Amino acid sequence: MFIENMLIIGGSRGIGLAVAEYYQDKDKVRNLVCVSRNASKFGKWVKADISEQEGIDKVCAVFNDRSLDALLFLGGTWEKCAFTTDYNFSNSSYDEIDHVIAVNLIAPIKLVKGLIPSFKKSKFPKIILIGSLSGLDHQASREVANTASKFGLRGAAQALQIELSNTGISVTVINPGNVATPEVLNDIADSTFSPQVPIPLSDLISVIDCSLKLSQASYIPEINLAQLKSVVF
Repeated sequence: MFIENMLIIGGSRGIGLAVAEYYQDKDKVRNLVCVSRNASKFGKWVKADISEQEGIDKVCAVFNDRSLDALLFLGGTWEKCAFTTDYNFSNSSYDEIDHVIAVNLIAPIKLVKGLIPSFKKSKFPKIILIGSLSGLDHQASREVANTASKFGLRGAAQALQIELSNTGISVTVINPGNVATPEVLNDIADSTFSPQVPIPLSDLISVIDCSLKLSQASYIPEINLAQLKSVVF
């Protein structure tokens, strides 16, 4: 597999940083663009706040008159004290709720819309969106805005696939459990998270790579990637 142009949203930390490091190899991707508010170590860095329309427009402008072969939306945000016993929906501000929904749900929808002309210039355009197991039916977590955004992302992906089916664009949502980013490992080490075995970054990258390597004849609508040992006693 060789990709001419790849766009990674959230390439400065966590999952996005690890995926950007993997695909910065010129034998895999010729032109890698990473979008984030803080500098990315890999590819061409575009500083943009995708929670704002100005940031969306700035990202789309990078691909004016260019093809886009792969969009990997790997960024995300959540509420203060999310995934801990200190989280309290009553204490979540309206601005915080708006921001979580804007980044996790509205931004990917707007980016796909703005990048359609670039996708159409590609032979096998692919979109991969990172969701969450908390966005699955009956698996919601307490974080209201984050969970709602992940549920919504799945619906958006399904609708986009229907709407864009005649363009050759494929849309895949990957719903992982806790992934072994430095941030998650630190949270486990300091007992912010319960003792557990997180998903290796290499496993998630393998799933992404598999999706990107499929031919134009098929695609994977949704992948749920769970931890075998989510709690260790």
